[in-house]
Amino acid sequence: MPNYLYRVRFWGELFVNHKKKLWMLLVDILLVNLALLLTIQLPYYGGFQIRLDSYSYLLIALTVVRLSCLYYFGLYDRIWEYASINELISTIKAVTTGSMISALFMVFAFSKPFYALLLEVNNWFINIVLIGGFRLFLRIRQQGWRVIPPSAKGRRVLIVGAGDAGALVAKEFENHYHQAVNVVGFIDDDPNKQKLKLLGHDVLGTRVDIPRVVDKYKIEEIVIAMPSVSGKTIREIVAICQSTSAKIKILPGVFDLIDGNVTVSQIREVQVEDLLGREPVRVDLESMAGYIRNQVVLVTGAGGSIGSELCRQLMRLSPKALLLLDINENGVHDVMLDLQDHDGITLVPLIKDIRDWQGITGVFETYRPDVVYHAAAHKHVPLMEYNPEEAIKNNCLGTYNVAQAANLFHAKRFVLVSTDKAVNPTSVMGASKRIAEMLIQYLNLVSQTQYVGVRFGNVLGSTGSVVPLFKKQIAQGGPVTVTHEDMVRYFMTIPEAVQLIIQAGAFAHDGEIFILDMGEPVRIIDLAKTLIKLSGFEVEDIGIVITGIRPGEKMYEELLTTEEVRKNTTKHKRIFIAPPTKVDQETITQIIAEFRNGIFPVGPEQTEAWIQRLLPKFKLVRYEKTEPVAYQTLYEVASAQEP
Repeated sequence: MPNYLYRVRFWGELFVNHKKKLWMLLVDILLVNLALLLTIQLPYYGGFQIRLDSYSYLLIALTVVRLSCLYYFGLYDRIWEYASINELISTIKAVTTGSMISALFMVFAFSKPFYALLLEVNNWFINIVLIGGFRLFLRIRQQGWRVIPPSAKGRRVLIVGAGDAGALVAKEFENHYHQAVNVVGFIDDDPNKQKLKLLGHDVLGTRVDIPRVVDKYKIEEIVIAMPSVSGKTIREIVAICQSTSAKIKILPGVFDLIDGNVTVSQIREVQVEDLLGREPVRVDLESMAGYIRNQVVLVTGAGGSIGSELCRQLMRLSPKALLLLDINENGVHDVMLDLQDHDGITLVPLIKDIRDWQGITGVFETYRPDVVYHAAAHKHVPLMEYNPEEAIKNNCLGTYNVAQAANLFHAKRFVLVSTDKAVNPTSVMGASKRIAEMLIQYLNLVSQTQYVGVRFGNVLGSTGSVVPLFKKQIAQGGPVTVTHEDMVRYFMTIPEAVQLIIQAGAFAHDGEIFILDMGEPVRIIDLAKTLIKLSGFEVEDIGIVITGIRPGEKMYEELLTTEEVRKNTTKHKRIFIAPPTKVDQETITQIIAEFRNGIFPVGPEQTEAWIQRLLPKFKLVRYEKTEPVAYQTLYEVASAQEP
């Protein structure tokens, strides 16, 4: 039955297509002959005569030539109801090619070559008008003859950006949401576009005019259609738009648009990722990830935010097998469900504890991974201050177990996912990750495996990130809690973090630590204000409460230790290298022996002393506990103290 239906559909479509082509062919025959008749009937000074038999010969020859050229340039294989400038260019090419050939017949038919060429020039122009005009008629008919200005009905929309993206958005609204959306006009900073029209809509001013335009034209929604500008520019425009009563939406970045096609479904609410104070990091994974293709790849922490996204992107790079290791069975299960549609790649879920040496070596002995991404770790700073020995066991012992197994079973590459909190650490979590970096740098000295670390800041949207917490607090009506009004952090998105991790594996050579140029740090309180406004509220409606700095937290993060020097960029201009620093091999050897004998620090004092064996300057930072204070109250107190 399915085969029968397929045959019916195939021959039906073939008949319909041929019927439409035949209809177009007949119209073109009529137009070509009409063009020749009009050409001959034009008044020419000096005059000339054409015999009836020559005219008949000329008519047949030019018709065959014209139609052949139209067919050659694909004018019978297009949907003219959706024609664009490309179709117009193809029409001109087809007619011009036909005229070049037809000129030979004209010279033969007329005794005077000059008049023959003049005749063909006129014939060329008339053919373009008739053939192109007919196809333009089909395009206009599809639009419903909407040559009058759009009605004032529907949601009043202002588009920021009178470029290609803005024009595509306006067309999409016009073609599919004509009654629901009324595009009032455009905003653009280009002075050459001011007081001009785009697709019948006025360019009403620059970004500074947005509040005036919104008020004057009663704008209900602003769509930012500037996919290629920087995050800084987007942030400035959003700040201006937030001073109005209109809703704000944005078109995705230029890398998210395929072949310039825009649909209204791609226009979404502005997200905090759009406001990063730097250009998004883009990595050509296909060209850099040859070391993954047809290899067995192990990802620890595969059920977490970074690990799960890492697995998704690795699947695009065609590994032979992907091993998903995590102690969190629910996280692994969710990732497996996301990836199960990929054919030809073996997926292996492994519910293991990285602190279990026997379990980890069993995985390596069974599957022999070629590439290892170690993302499993305890990352929550305050929780690790209350449970310091667990940070050492998981982040130090766990890292050593996986890294040493990679050494023993001859893995080719090992990539450690680290953090900017490892730089000059003031928390147990940060110190444990710094020691993890030292452990892989030590192993890099004695192993054939290439070890590398990747260091970056806070990941937007990851588990434990401040952004999901802020969104939850806003959804509950507030207040939003911030630990200190002057605290700053570096931020990146989950896809950026994962691309950096994969890229670092390609650059791995000598135990380096790779660092992303993360631009300017962001004040946490500014981030909170932005999220409140993006959610449609004012800061006064939700409220911000300063809760005081938590144990182990720093006011600001760093990307390099005092011993490290940022070397020249890699092949990617936004990724830098911190060369391996000198490690105390004797102390590390002692610590590894203690790991094997199950000797670990207990409690904050022992843990601090244990860390100081490798980081002599390390000292836990403790802040006095303070009562939560409303941010508005702090602001008022500070203002009152000013002279």
